[in-house]
Amino acid sequence: MQSFRTEIENPIVEKDILELERKIRAFKGGTIDEEKFRSLRLARGVYGQRQPGVQMIRIKLPYGKVSSNQLHRISEVADEYSTGRLHITTRQDIQIHYVDLERTPELWAKLEQDKVTLREACGNTVRNVTASETAGIDPNEPFDVSPYAQAIFEYFLRNPIGQEMGRKFKVSFSGTNADTGLSYMHDLGFIAKIQNNKKGFKVMLGGGLGSQPRHADVLYDFLKVEEIIPLMETVIRVFDRYGERKSRAKARLKFLLKDLGLDSFKDLLAAERKALPYQKYPIDISGYPLPQITNAAEENHTPKDLAAFDKWKKINVIAQKQKGFFAIGIKVRLGDFYTDKARLLADLVEKYAASEIRLSLRQNILIPFVKESLLPLFYNELHKLGFTEIGYNKVADITACPGTDTCNLGISSSTGIALELEKLISEDYPHFIDNPDLVIKISGCMNACGQHSMANIGFQGMSIRTKEKLVAPALQVLLGGGNIGNGKAVFADKVIKIPSKRGPQALRYILDDYQENGNNKPYHIYYAEKGEHYFYGLLKPLASIDNLGKDDFIDWGSDKQYKKAIGVGECAGVVIDLIATLLFESEEKIQNAQEAITEQKWAAAVYYSYASMVNTAKAMLTSENTKTNTHNSIIKDFQTFFVETNKIILGKSFLEIVLQLNKKEPTESFAKEYLGEAKLFLKTVDQYRNKELAHA
Repeated sequence: MQSFRTEIENPIVEKDILELERKIRAFKGGTIDEEKFRSLRLARGVYGQRQPGVQMIRIKLPYGKVSSNQLHRISEVADEYSTGRLHITTRQDIQIHYVDLERTPELWAKLEQDKVTLREACGNTVRNVTASETAGIDPNEPFDVSPYAQAIFEYFLRNPIGQEMGRKFKVSFSGTNADTGLSYMHDLGFIAKIQNNKKGFKVMLGGGLGSQPRHADVLYDFLKVEEIIPLMETVIRVFDRYGERKSRAKARLKFLLKDLGLDSFKDLLAAERKALPYQKYPIDISGYPLPQITNAAEENHTPKDLAAFDKWKKINVIAQKQKGFFAIGIKVRLGDFYTDKARLLADLVEKYAASEIRLSLRQNILIPFVKESLLPLFYNELHKLGFTEIGYNKVADITACPGTDTCNLGISSSTGIALELEKLISEDYPHFIDNPDLVIKISGCMNACGQHSMANIGFQGMSIRTKEKLVAPALQVLLGGGNIGNGKAVFADKVIKIPSKRGPQALRYILDDYQENGNNKPYHIYYAEKGEHYFYGLLKPLASIDNLGKDDFIDWGSDKQYKKAIGVGECAGVVIDLIATLLFESEEKIQNAQEAITEQKWAAAVYYSYASMVNTAKAMLTSENTKTNTHNSIIKDFQTFFVETNKIILGKSFLEIVLQLNKKEPTESFAKEYLGEAKLFLKTVDQYRNKELAHA
């Protein structure tokens, strides 16, 4: 793999990629624990698939912005290492599938040639920063949130405070009160505001979906732009120390906030302020690149089908705040498109628009900065690519996760049923196609990657068992969710479970009822007026499993009998000394701290030293079969079980040593002093462990 190493100009990126290569070799050689290797590769965007032996690669694209060059590069990589299919996610990433694990470092290196990263696209890290796809062009926005989303991405990428949290951390930006960035379902959500001629954000904290959706709390009605990065750093520091780590089902920030309460959480945030490297962090938007709008001569083009063009323009085209420019929405069915079309699209926007596209939260593509005179040309060219289907961001534009197609956790098909429902709407309810007020979303399991619990109409993949103990694919029907705006929303109710093959009939019942009784009210309001019991009664005839036919045991998109299979994973095939692995990682963190001091990154050095000490304490507690659920409990329990019993002599309290972290400012002298204490602590523990092993 030597051939690609010298092509990477950024030494930090090169180090990342070479580290991944080394860890893959170590894992294959049986010297790294499977769980530890999984954590490392996930933080590098490498995710196991349902199919053994291959990987899904998630490409991190901040707020969905992709240049023409980047789209070409992604296409090249997808053709060489994958199948040529590009999947747009609900977090504005692109995923490619069926990649050989050993080729992932080489793949990553090629992407980085056009500044495309895999770093922290998966894992317990700060995930992709999302934003309204219309950011920068929306006539209603007080300002463009894109530079602020970019600044968050850059600041927290590789930041030591967010590398090994208990669970993932998601951030969004909304350009207007319409809250199209969905702030209410994020760990941190920012909504653009102007107050007293100052730019700032309404800040939402602790939202989330999954099996237990939680609406975010309002943390600030207005926070100045220079304070958003320090705020986010304090939130992550608190989450990292106090958040659950053992039980994944309770490890998201929303559970910590629920347990502590907002006021207690605010107290913890205040306690972290002194440890921050910046009390304010001004974001220089002057360096943010302006759109490079084409100077191509305006050609005289005529749409090949004028009536179809007019309908497309009415439904799929958006007027920008920049006079004379429009954005074109492309409905990408299931978020899947292929590299042959991607390349042609990249060439088209480079020649006639601004050399960029935006990927949307609804798995679509938006082309900004198209001159009005060029709309006919774009219609003709996009039509050749199959990209002029009516219904961008409308009811027949159904969001769905990959489900059982590739995901380890999928219970039943989400893509197959999504196609059937879109077909039903197009054929039997064409008058609904341009309706933006009905949102349908589908997830293959309770984890809600398809965001079903926030939809007006949602479906969640499940299974049902008959009296004869036969298992069939099923759908949980959820109704009444909706985005109200300005950080407010309602989550959908779980109304009833039905066999999957009755999903289209369920949608038919729901749409017929809404058409007859809804009186053009927003669906979440209509649902609230009628209530859950009414809709349960409406759909109950579809729930019986006493009359299942042969077809009911075959899932959508399959021709084989359904078999529930969750979590087909990898196996290292060897037994690893977990304690030794943890202590080895502590040594690596000390090396990271030393490098940070060399680079004069004092706050980073302090946090690496902190992480080393907590990791070392965790190793010893693990050896005693003591729970290690949170950093806070690890620190306290090590003090109780090892220091207070004089098993390990430190000369002072372990709490006193470690928790200097948020008592002192991250100066050069403190960073060096704290690193010295981390080194001494690891040495002391090593001596204790070697003594114990010698007498074992």
